[in-house]
Amino acid sequence: MDQQPIRNVIFTYLIEKGIKEFQVALKGNRLYRTMAEDNSSSTAWDGICQLNTWEGYVDWRNKPALRGRHGGMLAACFVLGRSANIVTNFMGTAFLLALLGGFLADAFFTTYRIYVISAAIEFMGLLLLTVQAHTRSLKPPTCVLEDGIASCREDEGGKAVMLFAGLYIVALGVGGIKGSLAPHGAEQYDETTQLGRKQRSAFFNYYVFCLSCGALIAVTFVVWIEDNKGWQWGFGISTATILLSIPIFLLGSPFYRNKIPTGSPLTTIFKVLTAAIFNTCKSKNSSNAVTEVHSSPTCSNESRDEGNSNVKEKVPSQKPTEDIKFLNRALRNNPAYPIVQCTVKEVEEVKIVVKIFPIFMSTIMLNCCLAQLSTFSVQQAATMNTKLGSLKVPPASLPVFPVIFILILAPVYNHVIIPFARKVTKSEMGITHLQRIGTGLILSIVAMAVAALVEIKRKRVAVNSGLVNSSEPLPITFLWVALQYLFLGSADLFTLAGMMEFFFTDAPLSMRSLATSLSWASLAMGYYFSTVLVSIVNNITSTYRHTPWLFGSNLNHYHLERFYWLMCILGGLNFLHFLFWAARYKYRSTGP
Repeated sequence: MDQQPIRNVIFTYLIEKGIKEFQVALKGNRLYRTMAEDNSSSTAWDGICQLNTWEGYVDWRNKPALRGRHGGMLAACFVLGRSANIVTNFMGTAFLLALLGGFLADAFFTTYRIYVISAAIEFMGLLLLTVQAHTRSLKPPTCVLEDGIASCREDEGGKAVMLFAGLYIVALGVGGIKGSLAPHGAEQYDETTQLGRKQRSAFFNYYVFCLSCGALIAVTFVVWIEDNKGWQWGFGISTATILLSIPIFLLGSPFYRNKIPTGSPLTTIFKVLTAAIFNTCKSKNSSNAVTEVHSSPTCSNESRDEGNSNVKEKVPSQKPTEDIKFLNRALRNNPAYPIVQCTVKEVEEVKIVVKIFPIFMSTIMLNCCLAQLSTFSVQQAATMNTKLGSLKVPPASLPVFPVIFILILAPVYNHVIIPFARKVTKSEMGITHLQRIGTGLILSIVAMAVAALVEIKRKRVAVNSGLVNSSEPLPITFLWVALQYLFLGSADLFTLAGMMEFFFTDAPLSMRSLATSLSWASLAMGYYFSTVLVSIVNNITSTYRHTPWLFGSNLNHYHLERFYWLMCILGGLNFLHFLFWAARYKYRSTGP
């Protein structure tokens, strides 16, 4: 299916909204010229300049970002266009490397620069893979068919080094892009206004939507090219795509606003934790560690009116909050080591991170479920009838189903479900971030239950047909497996977009890119945990029953349905763990 109409629909929707932003920018430019030409109004001009700039943000030339000109929907649409072109999907290493990209964006560079650097790195990696796939002398030895069995010699030496170098360079680039692209787009919106917050929420939905567009192209068109034309063509298309995405992203440079890096967020976290532990060990009376607080002006979320309901002033607060009192012990006047002297602001930022962490841990189980369905479900489909009329669908194409569900559900969620929820709840969000993540967790449990029931039905058909020990396709359509993908795709949309928005919105301003990268780290850890879980299950079941649940050459002899039920139980326990922390969580206000 041609994806160009889908992309046109997105860009038409975004650009129509962006026209208003552009009109505001033109007005801002006229104001700039008028005031610059009036030398007699220098004092007034200085005041307007201060009001007309984004505090803590710069443009791509490192100059102060201007309100109306930088940021907004027009700037974010360039980011959405880039995300639709991602065709390379590395699960483990690339997703963990997203943490590195997010950390560098917060600490030393801007998300803008990290993206450009990462895209260039990914391009070099893909170019290396393309050259190796195209050059005959660099290819691995051809497999030889002997007695119906393919015999392949493992590649060694310089060819293997070139292959893995290309793969890990691509993984490094992908990690940097994932750690910077989403927060860069989210930074374009004014979170002090209700419209800006709603637009930012829609951005995360369409970011996942565009990722799914890229994934659909990758698992259909690019895979078909690789199978029928050769790997060099598949890598070549990916290389050209990432190369094309760079100028597309750079086209938005005049409109972007970039958050100024404020130093390593990890340094703050370690300093507060170290100071709290040290002061606890040093002081016999823990109350003394809290009473002598080192005051540092910081702004709370409270505000007071100054005769005008539209003008609100931040009220400085110099007292730490009462939650997680252990961290308050990091606040002391005249500490033994001045290097670990902490401010109230630093302590409160670390408290936010500590409160976010249990929510992050509870999402790993969902991604573990996703990993199981993307492996065992393909094996299930391979034993079933994969024909749709005269068309025979490869089992490896099953990941198309959750992608299609996301493409359908994302616009429905953004334009139907959310407006309806806002009317019912009479709230700005309609559905909170944690409610959205919780919905995804429930859907993942349902997906595993459906997978277990489908497996029971599949094995019953195998027994009734006398095909338990046969390699022939079972007389049952593989579309039964698509049912679990329906819930899986829905869970992925709810949780991934919900996680990114939650981590970005509630994280301290100094570590938003790193926090947003936790969404990808959760996915990576879910895949790693799934591998460990399968090994544990096989070891335990082989010890007590002498037959592992998930081992052998015949899927009909597996106890896959039991494993799916186990995943349901673990998912249910994980959901209770999530509810425990979600019920106690208080959102950080970002309103005016």
